[in-house]
Amino acid sequence: MQLIHLIEKIGNKSIYIIEKTGNSVIFLFLVISFLFRSKFKTRLFIKQIYDIGFGSVLIVMLTGLFTGMVLALQGFYTLQKFGSESLLGPAVALSLIRELGPVLTALVVTGRAGSAMAAEIGIMVITEQVDALKSMAVEPLKQLVLPRILSGVLVFPLLTAMFNLIGIFGGYLVGVKLLGLNSGVYFGEMASKVEMSDLMGGFWKSLAFGLLVVWICTYKGYNCGHGAEGVSKATTSAVVMSSVIILISDYFLTSMFFR
Repeated sequence: MQLIHLIEKIGNKSIYIIEKTGNSVIFLFLVISFLFRSKFKTRLFIKQIYDIGFGSVLIVMLTGLFTGMVLALQGFYTLQKFGSESLLGPAVALSLIRELGPVLTALVVTGRAGSAMAAEIGIMVITEQVDALKSMAVEPLKQLVLPRILSGVLVFPLLTAMFNLIGIFGGYLVGVKLLGLNSGVYFGEMASKVEMSDLMGGFWKSLAFGLLVVWICTYKGYNCGHGAEGVSKATTSAVVMSSVIILISDYFLTSMFFR
């Protein structure tokens, strides 16, 4: 009987996960369909670019700077053991462009903007503002979700590029100014080792993370439970799930683009 009960619990949990996954996919398709079914409101799109993008610039730059500095510090002493200090520039650049830039940018923006998206939409749901939009013949998915998804897809690559540039500059400060590496060697080796495929791989990653983060956070907020507790759980779930999905999808994207 215990085995049957265990199998039943596993089955119920599996059905629950499949159902939620299906609902989220339908949610995304419905949102995207409004691109082709009705006129798009540019004002809402620009507002979300400001909220998600400009509001995250400072923390992205700060995180990128110290990430590049740490990479240069650790990389220099590691490469020094093999007599390869000249490769510090490409080591820092490739680590940022291919991996750390897209991932850390997505995680940082998730914590700052993703949680705010889930909470804002969740509060609108529990205070019946979403129902009010429906009563006025305004589609909530078009009004609340579509501008956020489009702005996320646009803004994430830009923030990632900023993260990479600031991180490379941070590596320069440590490697060249602090540890005495020649600046020509730092940038020269970087230019010879970094290829367009590396840049494009990081670009596609940032696009995917932008879509995934905004999709998950808006879906969780739109389908939150009742009351303040429901919004709190939805916000926490959105951040945790987005962070986990970023790391999981990063592995599969890396296996696709960097072979």
